[in-house]
Amino acid sequence: MPVKVRYENNVLKPLEKLDLIEIIKSNADRIVGLLKDIDSVDLQHAARDIWARKVVSD
Repeated sequence: MPVKVRYENNVLKPLEKLDLIEIIKSNADRIVGLLKDIDSVDLQHAARDIWARKVVSD
């Protein structure tokens, strides 16, 4: 759906309110995000699995 905008200070600003969906990260995704600098993808997946099991068991 097209939206009318105004270009101001290198930013496109909508002229009307937009109905947007907010996406909230889970705690597991936050932990994996903290581990993103670690080279081991397996470690990232293991951390996500551990956190997911903890959340389910709580």
